[in-house]
Amino acid sequence: MSGIMSPDALTPNDPRVTHHYTTIPSTSQEITYHYLLANPDPASFPQPTATVLLLHGWPDLSLGWRYQVPFLLSLGLRVIIPDMLGYGLTSAPSSPSGYSLKNLSFHMAHIIRQVNPSSEPVLLGTHDWGAFLGWRLAIYYPELIKGIFAFCIPYSPPETKVTSLEEHVKRHPELGYQLQNARGEVEEAVGGSEKRLRGWLNAMFGGGVTKEEEGVVMAFDPWKGVDVSKLEEVGVSPLVSEEIMDFYVEEYSRNGIRGPMNWYRTREINLEDELLLAEKYANWQFQVPAMIVMVGHDPALPPELTDGMENYFAKGLIKEVIPEASHWVLIHTPEEVNKLVGEFLEQFL
Repeated sequence: MSGIMSPDALTPNDPRVTHHYTTIPSTSQEITYHYLLANPDPASFPQPTATVLLLHGWPDLSLGWRYQVPFLLSLGLRVIIPDMLGYGLTSAPSSPSGYSLKNLSFHMAHIIRQVNPSSEPVLLGTHDWGAFLGWRLAIYYPELIKGIFAFCIPYSPPETKVTSLEEHVKRHPELGYQLQNARGEVEEAVGGSEKRLRGWLNAMFGGGVTKEEEGVVMAFDPWKGVDVSKLEEVGVSPLVSEEIMDFYVEEYSRNGIRGPMNWYRTREINLEDELLLAEKYANWQFQVPAMIVMVGHDPALPPELTDGMENYFAKGLIKEVIPEASHWVLIHTPEEVNKLVGEFLEQFL
């Protein structure tokens, strides 16, 4: 929206958030999560009006919600934003098995209960893989969730058959990048090079490369992924400032990118977990209000993916589209995002 300044945003090491760690109990290996916690100004809100848990996607960090946190604080909300498994200061197991949506839902339930000892249900905000997880979290732990707002990823019910990622991409060739991620090509190409890591992150957030015949084109193509031979040539992201990109490079340098890529190695693990749910939840309806927001410029995730989704929501589903936004809607059109979130949250405040 021209003429409107971007809203207030968190910066790395922002004093409005505090850093916390929690170890997940009863896991075969020790898993520690890092999360940001932000509380509203006590002078305006002696008690938070509610708590919201924000789940980021791939390849992002808790700071991916930087434009939303100050806005949510202005509504009196307490905000929890984890670095998801494999990211930032959270543990990054090398085996994909730990990244199942069932395991991750257990992890999120632990964090909710730690911050909310009374187990008061929270509001849930999600984007990308965080939305895949959020829908499952609300199935596995419905008592912990009182409302959901999701970006870019609609709810889809558990499936009755286990199919491979290769079969899935054959049906949906616009998801070809997922095969590249799962096969380890990008990990191998990035290696320990900070320059190639920076190039890959810039590519993910809309940076371009120059091609002789076409000029500057997006370095990331959903059908193919990235050209791993050109990672050092990717230009800066039009959406991410130098300060934020420096922070992302530092965070990703810690454990590399195997953890984030492991989320793409869980299709069959998740489907096997959910075979037991498929029959029981075939006609499942969420018992909380929800909103799904799609965007106009995400070729892999068009708005029509939400067709019929309202059938799964007993308390109603708000469906919105931000036509001018890309997949990175949280940072691309933050004013519109915050407006829609604010309107949705009015019913809880």
